[in-house]
Amino acid sequence: MENFRKVRTSEEESPLPFPDLPPDVVEMKVKEGSKIRNLMNFAMAQMELKGRRQIVFSGCGRAVTKTITCVEIMKRKLGGLHQVTKVRYKTLLEVWENQDPLPSGPAQNLTVHKNVPSICILLSRDPLDPNQMGYQPPEPQHGPQLGDAEDTSSSSTKGLKRPLSPPSEELLTKKLQVQVTESPRGSETTDYQPDGHH
Repeated sequence: MENFRKVRTSEEESPLPFPDLPPDVVEMKVKEGSKIRNLMNFAMAQMELKGRRQIVFSGCGRAVTKTITCVEIMKRKLGGLHQVTKVRYKTLLEVWENQDPLPSGPAQNLTVHKNVPSICILLSRDPLDPNQMGYQPPEPQHGPQLGDAEDTSSSSTKGLKRPLSPPSEELLTKKLQVQVTESPRGSETTDYQPDGHH
């Protein structure tokens, strides 16, 4: 295989595994090289500005984790989204070209069929059937779980930044007070020393 180089990869087209999707549903096809920021900007614009009710994220192979990351960001930003996750296998067709063909023969190509894991996640503002496989209800919107975690993390970081300035000023004044109150004693103790060091 060292003489072969991958020329192209194509994904077999398969319908989305969700029944009753509107024909104009937006499918975000996440690729391995996709930038999460670009995906999220487009997806958020579709859901917020264009008022779409549902969106699908799909990815296969190495893009599966990036697909899940996008979905989690979306759920955190929008809140109240119902989710259905479907995992399946997709066939990728890889075409490899021989870089060092025999002089007498034609260039040889290899076609490799690869089965890779694939994930499709439907996010919906409208309720979905809770009995279907892969359903997740919306997380409580800034409720006890998510809200507390955010509040504690934000207050702990804010707590480190904000309250530090007043205590440090207090510590400075206390240090000064301590130095002021100890300085007479300090000078008294130095008077007793034979060298008279201050």
